[in-house]
Amino acid sequence: MIGAQGENLGVIPLSQALNRAHEEGLDLIEISPNAKPPVAKIMDYGKFQYAENKKLKAQKSKAHVTEVKNVQIKIGTGEHDMALKAKKASDWLKDGNRVKIDLFLPGRSKYLDFKFLKERLERIMRLITVEYKIADEPKKSPKGLTVIVEKGR
Repeated sequence: MIGAQGENLGVIPLSQALNRAHEEGLDLIEISPNAKPPVAKIMDYGKFQYAENKKLKAQKSKAHVTEVKNVQIKIGTGEHDMALKAKKASDWLKDGNRVKIDLFLPGRSKYLDFKFLKERLERIMRLITVEYKIADEPKKSPKGLTVIVEKGR
């Protein structure tokens, strides 16, 4: 057990620890329940909750959430438009996001040769300036052909 000022009070029975906390007008909080014997501390429960919430908020602010950004092209997309979309994809990859590249296939173009469609998808991937790796291989989707890329190491 740990006292209100942080002093080590040693191993004491639960009833004695509860009485001691009640005498000081504070709460008995179990800090590490899995330890042998469990570690408890005498302190104000409100302050304890506040400190825990502060730690959680600090952890959340440091965590970087990766988003999946989307770029959509068609078979007949021009080189200039392709370059603009590749530049945008490069910016997103620099920021650490994943990029999903969709080759949109309207109507009958869904039934074209897979190698031909894959080559069309690789056209935009050649224009991406950032080093990347393919997270999800090109595969057929309801809209057409889809590949997911992420920042290379």
